[in-house]
Amino acid sequence: MSHDDVIDHLAEIPAGSRLDEIRRARPDAREHAQQSFLALLEPAAPGALGLADRYAIAAYAAILHDPSPERSRASAFYLELLADEADPALVAAVADAADAGRASGPYGGYREPDLRGEAVDGPAAAVDRRAIPAPLAAALEHAHLLVLHPRDARPESLRALVDAGWEADAIVSLSQLVAFLAFQLRLVHGLRALAAAPAAPAEPAASDLQEARA
Repeated sequence: MSHDDVIDHLAEIPAGSRLDEIRRARPDAREHAQQSFLALLEPAAPGALGLADRYAIAAYAAILHDPSPERSRASAFYLELLADEADPALVAAVADAADAGRASGPYGGYREPDLRGEAVDGPAAAVDRRAIPAPLAAALEHAHLLVLHPRDARPESLRALVDAGWEADAIVSLSQLVAFLAFQLRLVHGLRALAAAPAAPAEPAASDLQEARA
């Protein structure tokens, strides 16, 4: 699926709008975000982490980030990308796994002794391995850890990915993808909040003030 700018699409920013002007004021940041999407979600050479796996992880992470039970535009977007690469049963299984694993978060313990009293336990991932292949299931469980249990991430957490058959390059790409999604979805949420807020009144020009005083 091709979009000139995915963030504009997810935030529903029309060309020439106030938000479009705000985004165009920082062209480098806008371009870097789009290129990150292409590199992580639609690379020319996906390698061991294929496009279907990337879209499944993105859809799963996007649903985990949904603020309400209804599908956000981002969740629907990534589920649609997954549907282009996978059969409907897998698409449904990924969506079900994400819905079952959703929580407010973040959870996990602190390593610092003074903060351990603030540790909060949270639910683990609920991935049906009868419906989702073991390698992808392990990847989704790791995405759940990164999104909702970031404080519980440890080097040994990677062992499950290695045991499921993922190599180092794919594991790095998986972690980068989840981190990028967190950035992208927060930015989209912020842009949509700005779009819903009334525009601040424009400051009067100096000439207008002089005329008003005359």
